[in-house]
Amino acid sequence: MSSTESPSPSAASVLPRVAPVRVGEGERLRSVGLPGVTLSVRSRPPAREGLPPALYVHGLGGSSQNWSSLMAELDGVVDSEAVDLPGFGDSPPPDDGDYSVTGHARAVIRYLDAAGRGPVHLFGNSLGGAVTTRVAAVRPDLVRTLTLVSPALPELRVQRTAVPTGLLAVPGIAALFTRLTREWTAEQRVRGVMALCYGDPGRVSPEAFQHAVEELERRLRLPYFWDAMARSARGIVNAYTLGGQHGLWRQAERVLAPTLLIYGGRDQLVGFRMAGRAARAFRDSRLLSLPDAGHVAMMEYPDVVAGAFRELLAQADGSGGGAHADADADADAGTDADARTDADADAGTGADAVATGPRS
Repeated sequence: MSSTESPSPSAASVLPRVAPVRVGEGERLRSVGLPGVTLSVRSRPPAREGLPPALYVHGLGGSSQNWSSLMAELDGVVDSEAVDLPGFGDSPPPDDGDYSVTGHARAVIRYLDAAGRGPVHLFGNSLGGAVTTRVAAVRPDLVRTLTLVSPALPELRVQRTAVPTGLLAVPGIAALFTRLTREWTAEQRVRGVMALCYGDPGRVSPEAFQHAVEELERRLRLPYFWDAMARSARGIVNAYTLGGQHGLWRQAERVLAPTLLIYGGRDQLVGFRMAGRAARAFRDSRLLSLPDAGHVAMMEYPDVVAGAFRELLAQADGSGGGAHADADADADAGTDADARTDADADAGTGADAVATGPRS
């Protein structure tokens, strides 16, 4: 793994000059070159030596900045890093154009393998929840615990409020939407996203709103912004249609790590009704329901999410961190290698498929 201040030449060739990404107080941002992908990694210096490592993965349309508040809450508990998935935040597009859930999962796995930080406490929101579920299923050796905030797992009845996001996956819709909204200001766009993602947009401070506007203005200047959104949304839709051992619900059942599930009662993108199914699917799960939260509970209620994670950590440490699953692990023996092969077979789905939408 190489840590650099700029993307690889293949990625840099598509990058225009844009404003720098905001780095919050106490945070660091670095660029990490890996085979086929360059990832921007946000971190906080650990409060002390020896803290267990944690990695955070954002949702569709998001970035590592989505985790800044939670990372600050968990100072002194874990050694925190958050990645910008390929094509999002400050990470350039992947060299192969693969934005499938498997492609994103492969990027996370490559980073963890190269960094040698595993097993980590792995966090995922929305699209990041689907990605981290796949990582935990195919590479249990890399995951100590799994925390999922409104994970984008397949739903048979999608909420009407989530339909516009899903439509981004349809070929040509992103370009059409861009033309139709050409006159929209960044402030209007951010207000729309916050109304969709927050249970109560009024909880957003004026300063946080302005930071979001500045970040959106920066990203709208990137020529690949809408392509990354559409292809990643398409990747979610494709992942929803996969059956058998490739299916996300089947992979959820294979996760050995103690799992914390967090669902918001006002989530307009992931149905709150899916909380019960998720709690049954993950074999070692705890469920936190937040009636007033929306789609990004870690941004709305970071203190509550941090408290729930501390409880998960205490329970996992007290029970041997999932040692009770050893018998099940024997039954799953060999699935790790098989799943990696399956993941490679899935690799092209994001590029070949058809649709998505903003943030999920």
